[in-house]
Amino acid sequence: MADLLWVFDLDDTLHVASSYIFPSISKQMTAYLEQHLGIDELAANDLRQRYWYRYGATLLGLIRHHGTDPAHFLQHTHQFDNLRGMLVYEARLNASLARLPGRKIIYSNAPSRYVNRVIDLMGIGAHFDTVVGIEESRYIPKPHPLGYYRLLKRYRAPPHRCIMVEDSLENLRTAHRIGMKTVWIHNHLGSRSIADLRLNTVCELPRHVDKLMGDLS
Repeated sequence: MADLLWVFDLDDTLHVASSYIFPSISKQMTAYLEQHLGIDELAANDLRQRYWYRYGATLLGLIRHHGTDPAHFLQHTHQFDNLRGMLVYEARLNASLARLPGRKIIYSNAPSRYVNRVIDLMGIGAHFDTVVGIEESRYIPKPHPLGYYRLLKRYRAPPHRCIMVEDSLENLRTAHRIGMKTVWIHNHLGSRSIADLRLNTVCELPRHVDKLMGDLS
């Protein structure tokens, strides 16, 4: 039987990015669009959001419609003077991850250099076999299914032996259609979804392992 594979998102899943990091990235992306497309701030902000909604990542829209160099874009939109001070995460995260059986990877739409910096600063890098950033996905972001299939092939993991842990319901829908078990990290009560499990935080996962693994075969 294949080993259990946990597929974790990073931002707003393993840590709270929406407080400080996401606003900073959005501001950097808007400034990048202003400078390199020659448009004003209002138009740049609108375009950034439209590409994100349409493609799952602003970068993919820039590549397709403007020929943007992805490495240049990622380098200039993920710069932080004090990344450690911007991180918001639970002190029990390290211990919680240690209690989960099976292999663990991070699958993120963010650049791998940024992902590795974040998990190193949080002290959880040792729990993950590898990081799959947007570069390793050949700049095809979640929720496009192609990246998921490449991931499963790379790790020789059958979908029914994978558990995807995400804050994005759209990304989980693709995982669900492929046949993966899904955990939605979402802290608003009353929300409904196709996820197999909804939790407020990743740190609640260990006490639900038996339930998640019960249907795996």
